[in-house]
Amino acid sequence: MILQACLNGARPAASHPALPLDPAALAADARKAVKSGANEVHLHVRDAAGAETLEPDAVGRTLAEVRRAIPGTLIGVSTGAWIEGDAETTLRHIGSWSALPDHASVNLNEAAAPQVIDLLRRRGVGIEAGLAGAADAERLLALGLGPGCLRVLIELDREQTFTEAKAAADQILDLLARAPWRKPILLHGFDATVWPMLEHAVRSGYSVRVGLEDGLTLPDGSPAPDNAALVAAARAFIDEAART
Repeated sequence: MILQACLNGARPAASHPALPLDPAALAADARKAVKSGANEVHLHVRDAAGAETLEPDAVGRTLAEVRRAIPGTLIGVSTGAWIEGDAETTLRHIGSWSALPDHASVNLNEAAAPQVIDLLRRRGVGIEAGLAGAADAERLLALGLGPGCLRVLIELDREQTFTEAKAAADQILDLLARAPWRKPILLHGFDATVWPMLEHAVRSGYSVRVGLEDGLTLPDGSPAPDNAALVAAARAFIDEAART
C-alpha cells in the first residue's frame, strides 16, 4: 500500500498559506512529507508567476530541486489538459522534457489522453491512468491502454458525500474487474470525501494519497497547517488499521 503526498494541485496560491508553488518550496515540502510517512509525491509544476505549466525548463528545475530533497523517492507530475489548454502544446512540451518524472497522471476523460500516454510510455515515464467515472474506465478498457500503465488512479473530485463517492468507485472497480489484466489501484476523494474515502481505501487494500491538492483539513475538520500534517494523519490511520 502506497501513501502518496499530493502537494499542490491546481489550487490557487490564496487557498492555503502553506501551499508550495516554486521549486524550493516544493522541495522543502516534499522532504517534510516523506519524513512524515509519504512513500512518494505528486506535484503540479508552476512557473515563476505561480501558474501551472509543462514547459520543459520549469519541469526540469522543479524535478532537480525536489530530487535533491528526496533522493530515491518516486516523483510524479500532472499532465492535465487545462495546464497548457492545447493538446499540441502539451505533447510538444512533454516531448522536450530533458528531466523526466518517475510517473505522470493522465486523465482518461481528456481527448488527447491516448496520445499523451503513448508519448510518456515511449519516453519511459510511468503512467497513472486517472479515472473520474465509469466512462473513463470504459474508455481505458476499450483503448487497451491498461496493461502499459503503472497503476490506476481512481480520483473522485465531483462526488462530495461518501455514499456518492463510494458508489462511483464501485462502478469503476466493477468495470476494471472485467479486464484481463490487473494493476495496482490508488483511490482518493476530494475535499469533503478525503478522509472517508481514505478510510475506505485503506480497509479495502488500495493505495491512497493526501495533501493540499485534495483537501485542506485534518480528519477532525480542523485546518491542516501543511502537507506534512495531512500525511502524518494518514500514516497514523494506516498504521492503526494494520495493527487492528
